[in-house]
Amino acid sequence: MPRDVASYRDPAGHVHQLDGRIFRTVLSPGQANYAAARASGFLEAATADGRLIEGTEVDASLLSGEEPAALHVLEHPRIPFISYPYCWSFYGLRSAALLTLDLHIDAVAHGLTLSDSSAYNVQFTGARPVFIDYLSFIRYEEGQVWLGYRQFCEQFLNPLLLTAKAGVPFQAWYRGSLEGIASVDLAALLPWRSRLNPLVALHVVLQGRLQRSVSAQQTAKAKTVRLSKTALVNNLRSMRGFVAGLNPPASQSSPWQDYEQNAQYTADERAHKAQTVSDVIAASGARTVWDLGCNSGEYSEIALNSGAECVIGFEPDAGALNAAFQRAERKQLNCLPLSIDLTNPSPSSGWMQRERLGLMERRNADCVLCLALLHHLVIGRNLPLTEVLSWIVSLAPHGVIEFVPKSDPMAKQLLTWKPTVAPDYDLDTMRGLLGGMARITGETVVTSSGRTLFAFERG
Repeated sequence: MPRDVASYRDPAGHVHQLDGRIFRTVLSPGQANYAAARASGFLEAATADGRLIEGTEVDASLLSGEEPAALHVLEHPRIPFISYPYCWSFYGLRSAALLTLDLHIDAVAHGLTLSDSSAYNVQFTGARPVFIDYLSFIRYEEGQVWLGYRQFCEQFLNPLLLTAKAGVPFQAWYRGSLEGIASVDLAALLPWRSRLNPLVALHVVLQGRLQRSVSAQQTAKAKTVRLSKTALVNNLRSMRGFVAGLNPPASQSSPWQDYEQNAQYTADERAHKAQTVSDVIAASGARTVWDLGCNSGEYSEIALNSGAECVIGFEPDAGALNAAFQRAERKQLNCLPLSIDLTNPSPSSGWMQRERLGLMERRNADCVLCLALLHHLVIGRNLPLTEVLSWIVSLAPHGVIEFVPKSDPMAKQLLTWKPTVAPDYDLDTMRGLLGGMARITGETVVTSSGRTLFAFERG
């Protein structure tokens, strides 16, 4: 029963996996805090309202061979898809930040506090964030400061501010710096008007200066600072109000978030395409669907309405991604749209390149949708058609791929500056290549321009 590759830092306990089941151990260093959290009623209450993942105690001897020192073993339900903050949308990161603050405030009322403020303590079920680390809740001691303040700023607040105030998408920077964005770096980038905001000045500018000038004497002095419980809660509430008021800039609005409406489909053609996709999803019996290039999430929703239990969407465009997340949040869909460029997906990274797994190491789809995307990859990004098709087929045993011919207006736009690319990009070649990789179970022309949906089943 191997320990989860990302579970090695906390001496209080570890996470293990066995046959799809997820277990958490409580070791001696975490025993007193876990007992206090359990006795306070906080864990039960936070689990009941869905903010904290369920944790059921099972026989500790279950892990006796792997972790014989375990005092308690909890079993958690399996998260449909593990995601990381550097792939979340702006609204996703913001909702995870608000969940962390709300749980911290409630924990203090139960005599507890958070030992850290890691964004990696949050996962998503659809667009709903859920806190997963029971052992982050420790006993509150009178006068204790906000222990995870700097970590919260670097992993939540600063990435949000980078986008909200400077108009720079946080995902690429966050992906290259897994511990978040340092205040000293963010302060150098923010427009001067933003620095005049009292909260930005306090949490970013001042903190950045302190980080630059920190000394052993200052560190020792900081450890003596005491904070009343009322002051701690007020600080958390102030930060909550600040984060809740942040929004992506207008510059992140994009025509891609309304792609289906602007792609020159007639009403009948859109309905025909939707019905074809729905029929494939229903016939496949897929539980988990990957929607490549999900735009605003229209077909992710169709997949869910056709029998899928969970959809993971991938969309590099910030405006479309935000729209997809808001759709999932508003309609309470079990759909998680993520910021991923499929030509440069998130790799395995962190300690020994095993702490945060790459996209391909996390693939779990039963069916894949690749709608109005193939021409962008082959024509727009100069990728070989055979390699793109092979990769798509490798993702899931069932799928739908939309072929957009060069005569289509959207393909013509891509060809304006690349008239000689993709010489083998045509319907016959597409059919032949796909048929050599999987069984084509359907071929449906859905527009007058010749857009064609290919349904496939991998042997």
